[in-house]
Amino acid sequence: MTRMLIIGYGNMSGAMLAGWLASGVEAERFAVLNRSPKAAPDGVKVFDTVAEAEADGSHDAVMLGFKPYQIGELAPDFQTLAQGREVHSLLAGITLDQLRGAFPAACAHLRVMPNLASRIKKSPIILAASGLKDRAATTRFYDRLGNAVWLETEEHYDLATALAGSGPGFVYRFIDALAEAASALGLEDEQARALALAMVDGAGSLAVDADVTPAELADRVASPGGMTREGLNVLDADKALVRLLTDTLRSTADKGAELSKGAS
Repeated sequence: MTRMLIIGYGNMSGAMLAGWLASGVEAERFAVLNRSPKAAPDGVKVFDTVAEAEADGSHDAVMLGFKPYQIGELAPDFQTLAQGREVHSLLAGITLDQLRGAFPAACAHLRVMPNLASRIKKSPIILAASGLKDRAATTRFYDRLGNAVWLETEEHYDLATALAGSGPGFVYRFIDALAEAASALGLEDEQARALALAMVDGAGSLAVDADVTPAELADRVASPGGMTREGLNVLDADKALVRLLTDTLRSTADKGAELSKGAS
């Protein structure tokens, strides 16, 4: 793959494109097809119609960045663009079988699930593929956005998506909840938010670089009989936090299956 056509230029595909450009990939290797006028970074071609993209024809891969439920409606319009080329899909819940059915003339089909941290090259990228010839090159390409992780089967793809793709939303909600709780207990709103953000930034960075697990780090922070241990006792009681997050991930993953069924 040397040139990619991005079909549907939304928040996620925009974050990925920004990450690739920041990593040193040339803008000339990308083009965008978006039916609503939208500016792209300098050097990236922008097509307003399928006919314009077909006439150019310089890409050897397409990335699908529209809504999952639109695949049945839009796929017929993109057959020529996909013919003989790799199809990379950001469509949550849409399986490799569904991609093969929608784009039978493509030379390879890939499921790709990043998150918005692609923009700063710190996203996990969940990958699964069918018919891909050069997996090493694809890994290097997506590693530019963070860390490419391959799933050999799709059995747990929706669960991995819930954790790594949707996970930032849950973390943001946790940060907001920490700040709101501190505000409710007396801190000024702005100060509570600033402290929560700085704390999560430092704690996350430390956890990534640590040579022990997050569970062990929590125990190191919590002295017996101290303040942190008292707070952890609340979170750990009856595994309340684990049960809440298990329900959260299950519900999120189940939505992927629902999206797949709806697209069928």
